Amino acid sequence: MKQVLEFEKPIVKLREEIEDLQKKLAAKPSDKLAAQIADQEAKLDKLQRDTHSNLNPWQRVQISRHIARPYMLDYIKHCCDEFVEIHGDRHIGDDNAMPAGFATIGGQRVAIMGHQKGRDTKENLLRNFGSAHPEGYRKALRLMRMAEKFNLPIVTLIDTPGAFPGIGAEERNIAEAIAFNLREMMTLRTPVIAIVIGEGGSGGALGIGIADRVLMMENAYYSVISPEGCAAILWKHREHAPEAASALKLSAQDLSKLGIIDGIIPEPLGGAHNDHAAAAASLKDAVLAALAELGQIPTAKLLEQRYQKFRAMGQFTEG
Repeated sequence: MKQVLEFEKPIVKLREEIEDLQKKLAAKPSDKLAAQIADQEAKLDKLQRDTHSNLNPWQRVQISRHIARPYMLDYIKHCCDEFVEIHGDRHIGDDNAMPAGFATIGGQRVAIMGHQKGRDTKENLLRNFGSAHPEGYRKALRLMRMAEKFNLPIVTLIDTPGAFPGIGAEERNIAEAIAFNLREMMTLRTPVIAIVIGEGGSGGALGIGIADRVLMMENAYYSVISPEGCAAILWKHREHAPEAASALKLSAQDLSKLGIIDGIIPEPLGGAHNDHAAAAASLKDAVLAALAELGQIPTAKLLEQRYQKFRAMGQFTEG
């Protein structure tokens, strides 16, 4: 499924011109035409690098939502040697918006879970557009406790516009499910790594986001509210979403400066949607590096560092 973002249109237009020239060259070889193609390809490379090195927060939000962007199960497919999924929270039922299970990454056994979106209507209905129900958060915590019991590190992949706000979710206490996870994840006696791979929306993201290392893909966002939601409250109209995105400081670059996250995982030129395998390779390297680092820390010290990490967030002044 092809999706072209507004700021990418000049790149797409130039790429199409190159493809037309390549067809002409194939039909009638010419040194002059070959030189013209090489010149255009150099221009394309420069245009791509210039465009993607100067993205504003709203443009990064658009990339984070790209329909072709790799989702949680795509990363598992590329990064994991094996994956055994578990189902159900042992209270209400299962939640397809939050796949979870045991996997092996680079020879390292881990428990892995995260939000999963869909690419078409049928899959989005199955995955509830990546918005998890209370059962999803309770299932994730069930797996985390199993991981703690067997001394396995935990990896969470965050990609959600927010937890599901429907009546059924409220009846089954979505707020309590998320709040309970926040408390319990803070005390897990095993390393926890959380990675925002796309959208990191509000409590829906935080419900699996308490970790020793919080990382973000280069074009992901992590925010207390969506830019559209913020714009609707402050400016009374969603058209101000680009301004809201800048004000919210939701990009990986801003959050790294503020000390909210611990690292940024680079994406292929143009975004992860252009090369799933390369994006997954970067994520795998980051996970293995974090696991190696955290595996050297004694449990008591790990818990204290996790506590202090979140205590240190935020800034205040005394009047």
